[in-house]
Amino acid sequence: MSAIDQRPPLAPLPGPGVPAARRTLARPGGAGLAAGLALLICLGGGVWAFIGLHLNIATLVDSAGNAVDFTGRMLPLDFPPAPELFGLLWQTLAVVITATVLSVVLSVPVALLAARNTTLNVPCRAVARAVIVLCRAVPEVVFAIAAFRVFGLGGMTGVVALGMHSVGMVGKLTADAVEQIDEGPRTALKAVGAGRLQQITGAVLPQVLPSLVATALHRLDINLRVSVVLGFVGVGGIGYSLANAVARLDYRRAMALALVVLLACLAFEAVSGAVRRTLLPEVTARSRHARRRRSAAPKRTVTASSTAAAAPPRGGAADGTGRTVGPRTSPPWTAARVRRTVWLVLTAALVVASAVRSGVSWQSLAGAAGSFLPTVGDFLPPGTGGMAGTLFEDLWATLQISLAGTLIGLVPAVLLGVLAAGNVMGSPRVARFFRTVILCVRGVPELVLAIVFVVVTGLGAVAGALALGIGSIGLLGKLVADSLEEVEPGPVRALLATGARRHQVFFGAILPRAWPALLGHLLYQLDVNIRSATLLGIVGAGGIGYDLLNAARVLDFGVVTTVVLMVLAVVLLVEGLAVWVRKVYA
Repeated sequence: MSAIDQRPPLAPLPGPGVPAARRTLARPGGAGLAAGLALLICLGGGVWAFIGLHLNIATLVDSAGNAVDFTGRMLPLDFPPAPELFGLLWQTLAVVITATVLSVVLSVPVALLAARNTTLNVPCRAVARAVIVLCRAVPEVVFAIAAFRVFGLGGMTGVVALGMHSVGMVGKLTADAVEQIDEGPRTALKAVGAGRLQQITGAVLPQVLPSLVATALHRLDINLRVSVVLGFVGVGGIGYSLANAVARLDYRRAMALALVVLLACLAFEAVSGAVRRTLLPEVTARSRHARRRRSAAPKRTVTASSTAAAAPPRGGAADGTGRTVGPRTSPPWTAARVRRTVWLVLTAALVVASAVRSGVSWQSLAGAAGSFLPTVGDFLPPGTGGMAGTLFEDLWATLQISLAGTLIGLVPAVLLGVLAAGNVMGSPRVARFFRTVILCVRGVPELVLAIVFVVVTGLGAVAGALALGIGSIGLLGKLVADSLEEVEPGPVRALLATGARRHQVFFGAILPRAWPALLGHLLYQLDVNIRSATLLGIVGAGGIGYDLLNAARVLDFGVVTTVVLMVLAVVLLVEGLAVWVRKVYA
């Protein structure tokens, strides 16, 4: 039979007596239509905010003269003397490193209680998840205001503020990693009588450790950028010097310090990115291998007797036949082990030196214990200070700034993310180049951008929206590139094998599978921008952050609590929408 004869017969055309062909696409359900409508409302809100804030070419053209004037006022850059500059940088790095270590120490037990497979009971899991959400929703500035009441001026205020807020991110990602572990080693330990703590230390934490280290490194460079914000509420370091320079209108010194922060952020991002690329592929490969092994292996019940029979006797090792071939010894001191040990010792020394430089001591912690409850009482009950109408108007302005900023950064972020995805472009050099562009944009703190735009465009929401727009390009572009590269390569290779072009592979295999994650990232960016817009109000970029700072200055902490609760309600609404949309389109 010829190849032509082997072709399947053509489907008959619809007509009398011939049934119509079945649909190739499922009819959209009610949940899908509702999710699409919610996304359209968010998009319409962004367009409305963009128009309402008068963000157009005319606004930028009118500000061109101010931009030229600002450039003349900031050049040449005025760097502090080298000893002073390195002292400020070391002070900032010490606070950031200590805060990140504190967040890891606090996040591990919280994550174990929040994970479904390691929690004690359902109420403990609910409380732990609530703590994570609360830490993530409360801005660092609010933690800094409360810590200032307890510790006063000094590095401890910054350590506590950054550390507590970081628990929201580190705890959530660690809990997710705990829920994704291979349960085989833990089941084996449980079968031989190991207790809960032994199971966690012997089977759970070793699997989570690489992901935890990578998350801590990622949080480290985030905290470095956020430390600039804390300088405006009295935390020492480069951020405090930058805030003083801005207050004196000394833009040469301010922009010089901003450049130092940018270079430090780029250095930390490069180092942490290299470490994450080293650690995370190992985790991914191990989890995939575990899934394949569990799916291929026959189901059997692990008993204490079978586990004990498989385990070698204490003091010896099995050679595959059940015989003991000799006592167990520690691993040999190879060059790789020596190198790892040296890095571990240096890291521990750096953490200790950072804690000392930050002023962390048992005396300060003991002294703060007595004033903790009175400080919490200062923030309760919430109040409005007779300005409830103003608070709601400024919250609406903050939401406008967030929507407009997200819309401004959306198109450039998606384009850069597509160009930075190696499986889309097919050229590692092109992907690395655009990854570097995203890294440079992401390294600039939004607060520095807000200061520049406040000077150029004036006080108000326009400066905040433009700053958030540029900031969104960095974070959302990275998230888009990561989501596209995480698509399973099987369908991509199948289309390439049929001769499909790159754009056909992108629209046929990559984009449909990455679509739910991309929608989730877009809503996550809106969530981040709402919190960031609150902080940008500190430097005059509009929104409710200005009310928060003024309330803290006049010691009206009830208003501070009210502002936090209002922002928290909006953030939780957006986060719930993101979870629902990803579930619908998954």
